[in-house]
Amino acid sequence: MYFTKLNILYRTIILSFVLYGCETWSLTLREEHRLRVFENRVLRRIFGPKRDEVTGEWRKLHNEELTDLYCSPNIVRVIKSRRMRWWGHVVWEGGRSLYMVLVGKPEGKRPLGRPWCRWKYNIKRDLQEVGCGGMDWIELA
Repeated sequence: MYFTKLNILYRTIILSFVLYGCETWSLTLREEHRLRVFENRVLRRIFGPKRDEVTGEWRKLHNEELTDLYCSPNIVRVIKSRRMRWWGHVVWEGGRSLYMVLVGKPEGKRPLGRPWCRWKYNIKRDLQEVGCGGMDWIELA
């Protein structure tokens, strides 16, 4: 009972605060990893330590134990689902300015160095994880 109240608090207060505007984020793999680490740290604080049955000492919960206790999808999955839902909304808007920003190509020279991770590249990667990677992602919406 106590853990369910803390789960609800985590989902309603902490996740809503952390994930504000996540639909427009373009995450790198390092940032995804850091978000998972953050979530595991918060969940370890919520569920507390566990007493080891063999030695009788207190220890931290392992990641597998955290996923068993917290049954909701992890923070990266939530971000990807919200991003794909927002992508569908943007493409559905058709000729509006937001869609033009999504598919438009800016003029001018690009800066030197590695290209930035763009939002549409994340959408393509999310679609590949779902199994729709070979399809045209704008027509799919």
